[in-house]
Amino acid sequence: MPKVETLKNPIVEQRADPWVYKHTDGYYYFTASVPEYDRIEVRRSATIQGLGVAEPVVAWRKHKEGPMSANIWAPEIHYIDGKWYIYYAAARADEIFDHRMYVIENESENPLDGNWVEKGQVKTDWESFSLDATTFEHKGQRYYVWAQRDPNIVGNSNLYIAKMINPWTIEGPQVMITKPEFDWETIGFWVNEGAAVLKRNGKIFITYSASATDYNYCMGILAADENSDLLDPASWRKSEVPVFQTNEETSQFGPGHNSFTVSEDGSQDILIYHARNYQEIEGDPLWDPNRHTRAQVFTWNEDGTPNFGIPVADAK
Repeated sequence: MPKVETLKNPIVEQRADPWVYKHTDGYYYFTASVPEYDRIEVRRSATIQGLGVAEPVVAWRKHKEGPMSANIWAPEIHYIDGKWYIYYAAARADEIFDHRMYVIENESENPLDGNWVEKGQVKTDWESFSLDATTFEHKGQRYYVWAQRDPNIVGNSNLYIAKMINPWTIEGPQVMITKPEFDWETIGFWVNEGAAVLKRNGKIFITYSASATDYNYCMGILAADENSDLLDPASWRKSEVPVFQTNEETSQFGPGHNSFTVSEDGSQDILIYHARNYQEIEGDPLWDPNRHTRAQVFTWNEDGTPNFGIPVADAK
């Protein structure tokens, strides 16, 4: 079995918003935004590096019109109560940036097989731009974390949390746990999005991404005590500085929209993220396809917080 130190970036080219989940069967399952934003793919591999050559299977394609007909973004694959679920955001062909959140379900043992069934839109407290949902379980309760625009708050998206009744339904009220406020969160766009959850050392950490999707894109982090009320905004402490950001020396620009996994032997923690290897982009960054999936080992500080270091250079 290859050692995790042999990871060579990029892992998967032209795949943004990467999500890697290591299942009990030993396989890593991978999904991400494709450059065409028209479908959801799933692939699997026994190794992280192997995801780059694994054959993708199309799980779902966008509709021809109406809801879910444009800009399919940031799918995440989760295994909940014996079934597979993919959370994703989709817009309409007549309003390509007015996203809502949706879920599909697969009862097969292997999510590359079987049928994906649409479970519909995840309804929140109000209808507005929403995306980048993730989910986690804590003390027997499942939670949903996502990004949404509040019509009464300046900016593009804030992060919210709510309890879940089932994998496609939340139980209100939803609670805002962070909004863009620091300079590094408000470059180009006022954005908090792309949440990912990490439980360790008596804490629950939520990483998220901020600012426009060019070289200003970066990661922040929230932390709550594992015994606190996760639906109380006061339980969450937010870093005042980015925890992962552009590094010109390693030619890694705009790292973010991450997920977490572990090495093949389970001994090391792995940060999965996307970044570009150049700074200058022609036109809107959303239409630049070269946000590649990357992976690297991260460590832990003495105070129990994660240390992501700097984004490592691409393999020679």
